[in-house]
Amino acid sequence: MPWHAHLHLHYQSNADKTTLQFRHDGPLRILKSLYPEGPRVCHNVVVHPPGGLVGGDVLDIDVQVDAGAHALISTPGATRFYRSDGPQAAQQVQLHLAPGARLEWLPLETIAYPECNARNQLSMTLDDDAECLGWDVTALGLPAADQAFERGVLQQQVQWPGVWLERARIDASDTRLLDGPVGLAGQRAMGTLWLASGTPRDDATRERLLDVARDALGAPDGVVHAGATSPDARLVLVRALAPQVEPLMQALQRVWAAWRAAAWAMGQQPPRIWRV
Repeated sequence: MPWHAHLHLHYQSNADKTTLQFRHDGPLRILKSLYPEGPRVCHNVVVHPPGGLVGGDVLDIDVQVDAGAHALISTPGATRFYRSDGPQAAQQVQLHLAPGARLEWLPLETIAYPECNARNQLSMTLDDDAECLGWDVTALGLPAADQAFERGVLQQQVQWPGVWLERARIDASDTRLLDGPVGLAGQRAMGTLWLASGTPRDDATRERLLDVARDALGAPDGVVHAGATSPDARLVLVRALAPQVEPLMQALQRVWAAWRAAAWAMGQQPPRIWRV
């Protein structure tokens, strides 16, 4: 029987401490709040005990961050979309940031297994002075295990209504998209990292953040193919491709740390779960 799981996270700022209230229904959980950077930043890990989604499963995650609160959310492992006999599996994430709120949305990668039928979508809204630093990382198949993405469909969407929309339908039979030079060029891991602000940034600030990202990415190494851009005054992006997810994730983590320092004057404090 398919599972439809819900998780609602509500972060509040109380006496300069970010606290969490949550509700859950079905197989989605949140681990204990941690404060490795002090009380202002609340670190949490979202856990899906089954470990993956099969046809018909739906995960709904809703995050509300109130004014003055700062939350960092990650996961203990990849989100796995397994083989389906027909029904679609879906993960739906909604992020809502009040004025002056900060959210770091940093789940580990999504893996589209061969023969999956999957939909992965994220939508965010940011009020004035709110900021979201997040990423979306996807691996097609399991190249290291010699399980190529030869059949299956993955639909992806990242949306900030009125500002930004990225939508893709990746069909394993679409070799022009998967292997063509204007598509994925044979790469099977892809990622987008964003720093979004509810208040537009001036040109000089945006250029500085782009320079910081390019410095963190370093010289081209022939493995990770990445670039930084700013399609809107409220948004700076890094997009990257690689043959496998590990080098791509390392590159995005470097930019995440660099943007954290440049935009927020904060040190690098990776979630503890990344080191497990």
